[in-house]
Amino acid sequence: MTKQKFDDLATDYDASRPRYPDELLAHVVAALPTGRRLTVLDAGAGTGIALEGLVGLLGEEHDYVAVDVSGGMVEVGRTKLGFVDWHVEPVEPALARYRESLDLVVAAQAYQWLDRERFVREALAALRAGGVLAVLQNNRDHESSAFLAAYEDLLERRSPGYSRDYRAFDVAQELAGPFRAAGGTVTTHAVTWSRPSEVDAFVRMAASSTQVQRGVTAHGPVVLDEVRALAAAAGHDGVVDVAYRSEAYLARRPG
Repeated sequence: MTKQKFDDLATDYDASRPRYPDELLAHVVAALPTGRRLTVLDAGAGTGIALEGLVGLLGEEHDYVAVDVSGGMVEVGRTKLGFVDWHVEPVEPALARYRESLDLVVAAQAYQWLDRERFVREALAALRAGGVLAVLQNNRDHESSAFLAAYEDLLERRSPGYSRDYRAFDVAQELAGPFRAAGGTVTTHAVTWSRPSEVDAFVRMAASSTQVQRGVTAHGPVVLDEVRALAAAAGHDGVVDVAYRSEAYLARRPG
């Protein structure tokens, strides 16, 4: 998806996307250093969905920075979270400006878009002793849901180049190499949950995704009609249950 497409979808993206479970974010907060004012950088922040949850647990008394390539996403995020220091730029060079000065680097729903090897290296260098790199993902749990398995089938038919396995790389292993070499640790946490969604809301969420937008570009708005029909058939009284598996990969610098 192009940067312009992200810009165009920012408002719908923010309104329709699921938030991260507090249970998952609590693992991130528990891993952080205590007794000092924290500096948190959200890498590929989008509209600040991960920051919403983290600020709710940590409070506004810390320093927050958000970086994203999409001006539209940043504009929406700045409207919601005005106390955050927002930047429109690529993540990797932005991180390079920080050396041993961050306590938490978050990549939430963004890790797959980054130059992952460089990102992990820059994040490690940017963290202070005891600092944490957190990779967060909300994944549709298509293995537990016939509806979501059918939705993945639709995406693989209609969205050019899409595969439901697009995040099937080993995040923990990619973090472990640099962090363990530096004496750090890597832990993983997962939470399964479900989100009831009205059919119209599910279609809006789908329309805000890269995969569906590619399908619409290739085949036209009929793709959204197919999404609506699928959700309506799976739902009850106009509501469909969307299952998620949310994951946190936490790499901690020693100290």
